[in-house]
Amino acid sequence: MEKKIELELAKEIGRRDILLSLVRLPNSETVRVGSSDFKVYGFDFGSDDKQPLVESQAHDSYVTGIARTATHLVTGGFDRRLVWWPLDSSQPERTLDDAHQRFIRDVQASPDGKWVVSVGDDMIARVWESPSGRLLHELKGHDPLTPHHFPSMLYACAVSPDSQHIATVDRVGTILVWQAADGKQVAKLAAPEMYTWDPKQRRHSIGGIRCVAFSPDGQYLAVGGMGQVGNIDHLEGKARVEIFAWQSGEKTHTYGDNSFKGLVESLVFHPNGQWLVAAGGDQNGFLMFFDVGDTKKSMRDEKAPMHIHACAVNEAGDALYAVGHGKLAKWTISVV
Repeated sequence: MEKKIELELAKEIGRRDILLSLVRLPNSETVRVGSSDFKVYGFDFGSDDKQPLVESQAHDSYVTGIARTATHLVTGGFDRRLVWWPLDSSQPERTLDDAHQRFIRDVQASPDGKWVVSVGDDMIARVWESPSGRLLHELKGHDPLTPHHFPSMLYACAVSPDSQHIATVDRVGTILVWQAADGKQVAKLAAPEMYTWDPKQRRHSIGGIRCVAFSPDGQYLAVGGMGQVGNIDHLEGKARVEIFAWQSGEKTHTYGDNSFKGLVESLVFHPNGQWLVAAGGDQNGFLMFFDVGDTKKSMRDEKAPMHIHACAVNEAGDALYAVGHGKLAKWTISVV
């Protein structure tokens, strides 16, 4: 029997900045977010107060990545800097300048809390011990240039639920999977439909895989971006999601014929894997829920009140938190 998602927009918090990264603290309605104003904020969705609980700054540019270890938050930004923040403090404990040679795009923590991985436009993923900040591995395998000889970008990374593997994704649709213990590359996949090259009007490219997520059982990888684009000056391609059984290389699901245009910026699986939510936008925002079981069908398409950059779900899978252009929002979720 086909199931559907019911959503209710439970709370909105308006902002003047763009919120680019998000992590939810366990068993709470508290989130930490990275902003375009170079600051890190904390908000409590369980409170009637819409003002931030925490306001901190240790970056000199956009805060594009934020992750939680057992003892710290770790943030990364376009200033190429990584910052370790104790969970109970708004003051940084450790700062690594020039952690990457170009913009840092994403930071993720291992579920066991022992390390974090960061990716940047230098096309390298780096694995850092936490809380020491010691560099454990450099993961090098993505091409620094696109097939048309322009700089590529390493947009996102994900860690498997058992902390054994890391996935990294880039502008031209390459997906690499690595062993976390030794940095060995163990799989290479591709989603070339998410990359558009315009050889005539602009001699320029657009798109790329913007987000990646492991399924709760670690067997599948979901990647999100945008389908082929006619006018690369606009986000007019269809929002696109592809899912792979990454160990065999088989593509198991493709969601590219839906009601929304624009970039899929964030992917989150339900904690037990019963659905996958894709969020993003083309200035306007969207949420798309997919059944990742046998039906492989859409469960809900929903307009969002902002272009979404990052989202998270709670342990029960019945609440979704999202941040983006000028707003934070929370939805309650039920399956019918």
